[in-house]
Amino acid sequence: MKENRKRYQCPNCGWTSFEELEKEHLEHCPNCLSGIHETDREGNPCGGILEPVSVWIREDDQWEIISRCSFCGEMISARMNERDNLIKVLSIASKPLSSPPFPVERMEELTRMMGGHGEIGGKFHEQRK
Repeated sequence: MKENRKRYQCPNCGWTSFEELEKEHLEHCPNCLSGIHETDREGNPCGGILEPVSVWIREDDQWEIISRCSFCGEMISARMNERDNLIKVLSIASKPLSSPPFPVERMEELTRMMGGHGEIGGKFHEQRK
């Protein structure tokens, strides 16, 4: 007897699986890493899109995707799996390096303001522009 399975289609990006996947086993889309936030903290239906904002590595070396609900703002982490788009995962992981939350060109000034020496010189204190 064949189980009632449907192809998974992501409500965010429209990606459709070539294999029959059970929806219950997918916490997020393997392509865009987004998901649907079913219920909020109080147990009320939410329905917002869970947008991936970061990744973290647990103590057992398991990678997880941290997502924020676009509707209620709740943050949720979900385990990565072998189907996940690694390019997307790496782009999310490297975002803080490519878009730091402070102006890099003012690093020396900000360091001095916080009581540090304010110099970015290297091992031999070479001049940087």
